[in-house]
Amino acid sequence: MQTNGHTEARKLHSRLSHPVIDADGHWIEYAPVMREEFRRIGGEAAAEAYDIASQRVPNSLKMTLAERRRRRVGQEAFWGSPCENVLDRATAMLPRLMYERLDDLGIDFCVVYPTAGLGYHRMQDTRQRRAICRAYNVFAADQFRGLEDRVIPAAIIPMYTPEEAIEEIEFASKQLGYKVIMVGGLMRRPIPALLEEKPDAAKLIEWYDVVGIDSDHDYDPVWAKCRELKIAPSFHNGARSILLRNSPSNFCYNHIGHFASAGHAVCKALFFGGVTRRFPDLNFAFLEGGVGWACMLYADLIGHWEKRNRQAIESTNPSKLDRAALLQYTQKYGRETMVEAVRRGDGLEGDSNSTATGGIEDLDDYFRCKIEKKQDIRELFVPRFYFGCEADDPVNGWAFNKSANPMGARLNAIFSSDIGHFDVPDMTDVVPEAYELVEHGLLSDGDFRDFMFSNAVRFWGEVNPDFFKGTVVEKQAAEVLAAGKGVARV
Repeated sequence: MQTNGHTEARKLHSRLSHPVIDADGHWIEYAPVMREEFRRIGGEAAAEAYDIASQRVPNSLKMTLAERRRRRVGQEAFWGSPCENVLDRATAMLPRLMYERLDDLGIDFCVVYPTAGLGYHRMQDTRQRRAICRAYNVFAADQFRGLEDRVIPAAIIPMYTPEEAIEEIEFASKQLGYKVIMVGGLMRRPIPALLEEKPDAAKLIEWYDVVGIDSDHDYDPVWAKCRELKIAPSFHNGARSILLRNSPSNFCYNHIGHFASAGHAVCKALFFGGVTRRFPDLNFAFLEGGVGWACMLYADLIGHWEKRNRQAIESTNPSKLDRAALLQYTQKYGRETMVEAVRRGDGLEGDSNSTATGGIEDLDDYFRCKIEKKQDIRELFVPRFYFGCEADDPVNGWAFNKSANPMGARLNAIFSSDIGHFDVPDMTDVVPEAYELVEHGLLSDGDFRDFMFSNAVRFWGEVNPDFFKGTVVEKQAAEVLAAGKGVARV
């Protein structure tokens, strides 16, 4: 669609029968001001943490390509914010200007996430991590104060231990008034065996804690605190420049799919860890990765359960192998060397058909979720998980395609503009771009309403019915929540 700046966005908005909620905009923190404020708020620890965090990307870009290859350092982003469009750059930097321009963007209410602060909660040093997260939350709350009817920021929550997460959630909620939190879900941890056997190598090789399963920590108290304070946690994790996204020469190679892979890992962990079974009234969001990965995960969870649930997996139990019959088939169709090997039983105890199971707690990988029928998967997955989708992604339509998703499910895609970053060259284009899904027949008007408004209302409002109180969308949000009471959304 060819747009005409704010005029097109305003015209489109005027034709809609519902407000527009942006579930994931971004602001660009101005570094010189932020550093001094961090020092004032959090002291030297916060200033030190800021200096370390702010040098990671520049240090990578100062290396030559040969040096990045030698060190296997991924190519990082450069030129990542609006420049030619100076109005958009100023909008991302100045919360009050963003507030003033929302009508021109066709947006009624916007939740704003960090840019520089996206990785603060994953800093390794505990003292610095705690200091910079606290300083950031105080700083951001002050920057957005007085704009709460249309623009609110997200607090950043360190998650290396449940205790530090709970402490910061309580402070952000009770002392600063935050209603949105960004929690970490890919914590870098040392490998215990390396710490014991090769301590020098332990600094270089780590594993990623996805908090829902196989963690050394129990994060249920964090989810319980979220429920107590009526806060729906959101993840804005990335996996850029690690593992299979570590090109020293190509940023797009590293960037494409990295939010999706991080969201996939944490969402899958929460599900298999039984978190949605134990906290059936808590919603979780995964931002900026789209919804295609979630549609695949949902289908995969069902497909694997059908083959690997406790009853079905018995069909592959090695004790049920009729070895005499197998030998007969081998004698008829196999070569002599294979006949002799099967007769001796070679390989029947050493491959994937071995009777060994690895000493796992339960042979059913779904035991924490207590899945008894595939409909249980739908009930534990579909209503609880929400997925941030950018406007220009045609895959967004998949979430609403009941014919494509198992058991006629509609996944909870929520409009996430990503304004403030390089992939939005013109902020006034995002709402018209999103509407192209309707023009191209990928979404109905009802689907579009859910995508741009109702799903975001349900994500926050089901956990905190007062979330939208005092905002410009209060009345319409209350109507959505009232309509959904007592209705099972599966």
